Amino acid sequence: MARLSYPRSAGSRPEALPPAERTVGQVIAESIGLYGRHFFPSLALGIPAAVVVALDAWAPHSARAAFVLVVGTPLSAWALVRAVRLAYPDAGGPTAPAIVLGVVSFLPALVSRLVVFPGIYPLALAWLAATIFAAPVVLVENAPARSALARSARLARADLVHSVGALLALTITILLSALVLTFLLRGFGNQGIRIAALIALLVVTPLFFLGAAVLYGDQAARVRLGPTD
Repeated sequence: MARLSYPRSAGSRPEALPPAERTVGQVIAESIGLYGRHFFPSLALGIPAAVVVALDAWAPHSARAAFVLVVGTPLSAWALVRAVRLAYPDAGGPTAPAIVLGVVSFLPALVSRLVVFPGIYPLALAWLAATIFAAPVVLVENAPARSALARSARLARADLVHSVGALLALTITILLSALVLTFLLRGFGNQGIRIAALIALLVVTPLFFLGAAVLYGDQAARVRLGPTD
């Protein structure tokens, strides 16, 4: 199993709590710190959201849903894998099964953009919370893919409030930041707004993938300190 090199807090901030005791706010703070320390590699993690926005805006209407799912889902899985590699540089697990598991995690979230019905967003968030640690499990723990989803669900249950709350807080932070940045960057007309939104999401969405990687460390620490099965 690779060493868990948790992101460290900057010396100017108060000493952070250990991962097993970290709060939702500290997850976001650690994610921002990780982003700052690896800015350009982290910026590439915004490509999936930018591609989805571009496809949603400019792809032919008849093929838009297929393009978003076929292109956006594997790109999101790739971004999660890259974020885990940034957060845990010693992670030596295989990439291909981690990307497949990432696709399993993100597919419902992208479907929720296209097929909307009451309760779809909480369902997508619940699925993401239960499965998003499967890719880090393969990469960091070098666990077999066949057991990674069960391990991910166990990690999520270690502190369900922390897990779901952190993912929700990351999502809200990203949405609000993207709205503000879009307003600052917007030009005149619909095309200007779309391009501003694309740039804004490119910049802020890496925080979600980095946050998921940090959150994996929190949940893994909680499992190790919790009661054994």
